[in-house]
Amino acid sequence: MPKYVIERELPGAGQLSDDEVCSISRTSNEVLSGMPDVQWMHSYVTDDKIFCVYVAPDADHLRQHAEKGGFPANAVHEVARTIDPTTGGR
Repeated sequence: MPKYVIERELPGAGQLSDDEVCSISRTSNEVLSGMPDVQWMHSYVTDDKIFCVYVAPDADHLRQHAEKGGFPANAVHEVARTIDPTTGGR
């Protein structure tokens, strides 16, 4: 199944409290409970954006998740390939 990175513009994201992050995560999990073919892997939080990594059948499923959860989904990018330090060891 394809992997995606969702870019979510959220001013002040880096200053969210633990309670706010917990609430956002809980809402996402509640929406995902009705979407068994979508899996949230993890997210990276920066000052004003959150980058979320998901596995899903297609980008439309992720836009539906965002809409149902009330989350921004400013861009949804399918991952073409993954590279890491071991890629250069060939």
